[in-house]
Amino acid sequence: MDFLNNVLNFVLPFTSLIAFIFFLPTYLFFKFLSFIFRSIFSENVAGKVVLITGASSGIGKHMAYEYAKRGAYLALVARRENRLREVAGVARFFGSPFALVIPADISRIDDCKRCIQTTVDVFGRLDHLVNNAGVSSINLFEEYDNHDNAAPIMDVNFWGMVYCTYFAIPHLKQSRGKIIGISSSAAWLPVPRLSFYSASKAAVISFYETLRVEVGRDIGITIVTPGLVESEMTQGKFMSKDGGLYLDQELRDAMVSAMPIMPIESAVKGIVRSACRGDRYATEPRWMRMAFYYKTLWPELVEWVNYLIGMTGSSSTDGFGKRLLELIGLKTWFYPESVRSRELWL
Repeated sequence: MDFLNNVLNFVLPFTSLIAFIFFLPTYLFFKFLSFIFRSIFSENVAGKVVLITGASSGIGKHMAYEYAKRGAYLALVARRENRLREVAGVARFFGSPFALVIPADISRIDDCKRCIQTTVDVFGRLDHLVNNAGVSSINLFEEYDNHDNAAPIMDVNFWGMVYCTYFAIPHLKQSRGKIIGISSSAAWLPVPRLSFYSASKAAVISFYETLRVEVGRDIGITIVTPGLVESEMTQGKFMSKDGGLYLDQELRDAMVSAMPIMPIESAVKGIVRSACRGDRYATEPRWMRMAFYYKTLWPELVEWVNYLIGMTGSSSTDGFGKRLLELIGLKTWFYPESVRSRELWL
C-alpha cells in the first residue's frame, strides 16, 4: 500500500499538470457554451413560490424585492415580525401576488419545520429556498471568555440552513426547484476577528457542495459567496463576545478599510440572475471571486495582507486599513450612503 501511494505521489502531480495544460481551454470553452445556453433559457419565476430566510433586512429583504419584481409568490421568514410586514408590503407593491409573513428563529429546528410546512400548506408547493439568515461576530479568538457565546453564529449561519434544507428537500424534488445558499467570501479568506463567522460560512459551502452530489440531479443548488455588500453587517451590526448584538461603526471601518462596499440592489440582481440561470456559484461583486484564486496560489501573501490590515493597529478600531481609508479620503466613494449613515435601527 505504501508503494502504491508513493507511485501516486510521483505520477499524479505530473499527469495532472499535463491534463491542466491541455484540457483547460476545452473545459472553459464548454463552460462558456453552457453559460450562454443557461442565459437564454433562464428560469421564469413568475407564479412560483420562494421562501427567504433572514428576509427582514439586508440581502434577504432585497432578494424579496427582486423576486417580487419577477412576479413570484413569497414566504418571508425572520424573527422581527414588524420588519417582515414592512418588507411584505413593499414586495406586493413591486409585483408579488402574495407575500406570506412567517416570524421564526431558524436556529430552532421546530421553527424551520414550521416555516417549510406553513409555506407548502398556504401555496401548495415550494420552488426556491433562499437560505440567507446570518449573524456576524468580530472578535479575536482569544477574546472569548466563554466560547459557548459564539454558538449562535453556527446555529444561525449553518444549522439554520441545514434544518430548512432538510425539511424543504421533498417539496423541492417535486417541483424540481432550487436552493440558494448565502455563504460568504470570508469562507476563503483568513480575515482576523472572523474566525467563527468564516468557519460557519465555510461549512455552508462544504455542506451544499456535498449535497449537490447527493441531490443535484433533482434540485439545483447555487452557492452564493458575497464580498462586501451593503447590509446590517457592513453598517456595523455585530454579535459581541458575550453573545449580544451591538453597533460599532468604528470597528466596521477598521475591518472594511479601503475595500469598496457594493450597493445591495446591484448585488441582489446578480444573485437572482445566477439562481434563475442555474449557476453553481455566484459571487458579487464578481471581482471578489479573484480572492479565491489569490488564496489558492499565494496563501502567504493573502495572510500577510490581512494581518497588515486587521492586526497592526493600536486597537481593534485603529488598524492600518482604517488609517489608509482616512488618508486617501475616498470613504464617500467606497461606502454607499446607507452604510456611511450612523442611523441604524437595531
